[in-house]
Amino acid sequence: MIMASILSHRLPALFLGCAMACAFTMLLPARPARAQTVAVMVNGEPITDLDIEQRSKLNFMSTHKQQNRQEVLNELIDEKVKIKEAKKYGVDPSGSDIDQAYAQMGQRMRITPEQLTKSLESQGVRPETLKQRIKTEMVWGSLVRGRYKERLQVGEKDVNEHIKAEGGDDAQQAEAFEYRMQPVVLIVPKGSAQSTIELRHKDAEALRARIETCEQANQYFKSMSNAAIRETVTRTSADIPVNLRKVLDDTPIGHLTPPEVTKQGIEMVALCGRKPTTIDTPKRKEMRDKLYVQKFEATSKAYLDEIRKGAMIEYRQAGGEASNAGDTPGKKPKAHRN
Repeated sequence: MIMASILSHRLPALFLGCAMACAFTMLLPARPARAQTVAVMVNGEPITDLDIEQRSKLNFMSTHKQQNRQEVLNELIDEKVKIKEAKKYGVDPSGSDIDQAYAQMGQRMRITPEQLTKSLESQGVRPETLKQRIKTEMVWGSLVRGRYKERLQVGEKDVNEHIKAEGGDDAQQAEAFEYRMQPVVLIVPKGSAQSTIELRHKDAEALRARIETCEQANQYFKSMSNAAIRETVTRTSADIPVNLRKVLDDTPIGHLTPPEVTKQGIEMVALCGRKPTTIDTPKRKEMRDKLYVQKFEATSKAYLDEIRKGAMIEYRQAGGEASNAGDTPGKKPKAHRN
């Protein structure tokens, strides 16, 4: 589904917490039903004390840290605001989307959805509590990416500048390539005299001077005794060490790289192709992901701050009496935009 794969960076921690909870097999004894006291109304929708209690338990399973009530309440308020904003733009996953994401979480933990539910219940957490958090992460991630796609793009210039600032080499900043290669070897028997090795090295240099295509390389090395040419392999800049990348970049297409003495004998590489690729080097990918996360988090925070200012948030005192944050007890409360 379009929504099911979009989860925030906070969920992986939850996987671990839930997995640990699987060790508990005894369900908590059933508790008598009780009235749900409304703590806050957000745009006409209630957040109850039970909601706060449930989210507190779920967050503790995720982080093993106890949050105070106001921190949990703010999280739940943010969720109400996010979901309403997402619905305004038609981002509203179905129940099957949520169930699929819930099942996928179980699969990552190598348990069934039923086992995940039992694990949550053993810690006093209803599965609906987790599903609500999953839903919020899905819709908000989709909404921010959809509305601010251009703003979230990470340019090559930004990647290069940040790599350079962190001391990255020129090869990490440069364009990435895809290389097609055929390794070749002039076999030198183990224990051969140095003079034999030097002779084979001269043979390799002579071949380098004559071979100008991979077809020629195949003809020569397949007909030679004590020589071999392997199947073509394809590698990108991300797969190749810096020193070898430089050698390949300095080698004309169809030619052989300088000979190297190895345990097998004298080895070279026939470079059959080299073309630019959009695949990043490991360092570039790491930097690109890092910059994207930074942009996403900043954009997400600014967006949430903006829509929360326009939200109608009404706090309730004990007994169900409405109260604004900071109201003086005894005064008639008014609904306000927070």
